[in-house]
Amino acid sequence: MHPRLLPVTILLSILSVGPSIHPSYAQTPDQPTPPPSIVEAPAVTPPFDESHRSEFTTREQEDVVFMFSTLRGNVRTSPQNADDRLKLAEALYRIGDLDTAIDECRVAIALKPDHAQAHLQLGRALMAKQDWRASVTELKDAARLNPKLTLAHYNLGTAYYTTGNIKGAIQSYQQALALQPSFPDARYRLALVLKLAHRDQESAQFMEEAAVSGVPQAQFFLGNAYRVGLGLDKNGSLAVYWWAKAFEFGSQPAASALSILRRQALSPVQPERNRVEALKAFQGYREKIWESFPDLAHNGDSETLGTMLLQQNRHDQAIPVLLQECYALSDMAQNELARLYETGWEPHLAPFDKQILTCFETTAGDGFGPAKKILARIYGKGLGMKPDRQKAITAVRGLPKQDIKAVLDELSLQP
Repeated sequence: MHPRLLPVTILLSILSVGPSIHPSYAQTPDQPTPPPSIVEAPAVTPPFDESHRSEFTTREQEDVVFMFSTLRGNVRTSPQNADDRLKLAEALYRIGDLDTAIDECRVAIALKPDHAQAHLQLGRALMAKQDWRASVTELKDAARLNPKLTLAHYNLGTAYYTTGNIKGAIQSYQQALALQPSFPDARYRLALVLKLAHRDQESAQFMEEAAVSGVPQAQFFLGNAYRVGLGLDKNGSLAVYWWAKAFEFGSQPAASALSILRRQALSPVQPERNRVEALKAFQGYREKIWESFPDLAHNGDSETLGTMLLQQNRHDQAIPVLLQECYALSDMAQNELARLYETGWEPHLAPFDKQILTCFETTAGDGFGPAKKILARIYGKGLGMKPDRQKAITAVRGLPKQDIKAVLDELSLQP
């Protein structure tokens, strides 16, 4: 694992549904827990990782080599220039050569002790090495030398948190936001530490602001907060809404949360109250997504938003919305997507789209009957794949016997 990609299991326990906060939150400063995570400044280019070298063209690799040759040449020519040392340190940090980056930062500071940016860069490199206490010292110096250095306060918040200083972490994130209000990641991390301080309502407020700004982790945790009513009024539809937002960005925890709720809605062994509550959460979500299209009139249950967008030939919106509705257990959306899967929608969508198939497989796996029937047809007829009799038979397991018989008869299959 790259030294900067630290464990982030702590995030999965904050605002989690079910179990209480992880016991590691009670650890003393002498037993620090991992931080929420270390996030690069938004303006900083992601580091060049040697393990990803194959992703770069030969020209790009040559550019990296040339850059280091130039930076080394500058340092060789002007060894007393602190700025040149710092540029080299930043480049070394980007490729993961942390020890050499730290050495160069220390030389730069020795040459120019009041260089705030050098202290910041050293602090970040020490964080990547998980030397938290040393990083606190350097980041405090950076913030003292340049109180308007937003990233010094931001990274200091993470370092403070990791060494057990929750109060200091809150103050540092607040200072970062005072300097740069449009900093969603700082809002998200402030929400996390406010939660640790049991300031649930404040935490929920900052989490919602970060979620609205597009931070997937914040969207996931906000969904959890709405699901259990933690610092907010309990609202299943908004829980689904924010989980769905995070899922669009590839959040696996959000995908798992949605899957659990779908299973609760569809399982015959669930208590009726829980099942109805989960079904209403998905129904409320399907109603809510209409709010994003105020130009369209919602005519009850006669059609879905996705089918209406499809009729209006709004191809860039219709398929994504149909998928949202499909994941939210709309049988009407499932049927429309099943048609599009077979026929495509030229030139906007080729037949046998993998995204649509994944949606069917996911919802069928959670127990959604319409998706099971659709999958059996896809597998049995070999739509976009080789026919697979056994997979078709397996797909309809759990359906009423008469439905199983009807599907298999249509496909001329026997269990």
